Amino acid sequence: MIAIIDYGRGNLGSVDNAFERLGLEAIVTQDAAVVDAADATVLPGDGAFHDAMANLTARRLIEPVRRALDGTRPFLGICLGYQLLFSSSEEFGEGQGLDVIPGVVRRFPPGRKVPHMGWNRVWHGGALRLFDGIADGAHFYFVHSYFPVGEPLSGVSEPRGSLASPPAARAGLAALATAWTDYGVRFAAAVETGRIYATQFHPEKSQRSGIRLLENFAALVKEGQSRTEPGPSRSGHPRSEPGSRAPQ
Repeated sequence: MIAIIDYGRGNLGSVDNAFERLGLEAIVTQDAAVVDAADATVLPGDGAFHDAMANLTARRLIEPVRRALDGTRPFLGICLGYQLLFSSSEEFGEGQGLDVIPGVVRRFPPGRKVPHMGWNRVWHGGALRLFDGIADGAHFYFVHSYFPVGEPLSGVSEPRGSLASPPAARAGLAALATAWTDYGVRFAAAVETGRIYATQFHPEKSQRSGIRLLENFAALVKEGQSRTEPGPSRSGHPRSEPGSRAPQ
């Protein structure tokens, strides 16, 4: 089962429906126990960075999200859910993120229309499992005004491929594979490290390429399920089956 975290931000229904079309059980939830028991977690979202962190805190979801990011099961961040993985954001004054990946989220510089809205090409160079079977330079759908920059996302002049070295600031974080997009500046449109996957674009709105990306994530979830024996949840309590699907 995939837990789609509901913290009051984002079009949760479209993400849930996309997984349903792929035949994967998913549930939209604010319940920490459901997140802990899930085989994988998705953190979607749009809107303001500060508000998102405040909502996660108010709903007591920060710790469940951190447990979901411990590397033992697949995690997918989408759009704002991707940006929240970074250390901080400059949106409406500096605010702290989940600090999983060292870096800061900044506004696009002057020169191009903001927000960056619509289709743009993503260059992955075959370096990310999420992009298996997707052409290098395929188009995905973006809606955002801010993008992440930082040590692990710099120092690569070639417009395709992954970073060879891991961000040293996070102990135990695997090498960060990166896909890139250009919009006035070159920025990381997607990242992968271990079982953590995240995209700045919306795969659920990206038609054929987006569906293939979600199929790849579903395959990673099923791969993890096949290796996992039944047992206690990550919270230490016995696993229980989730209830009925959350209303849309």
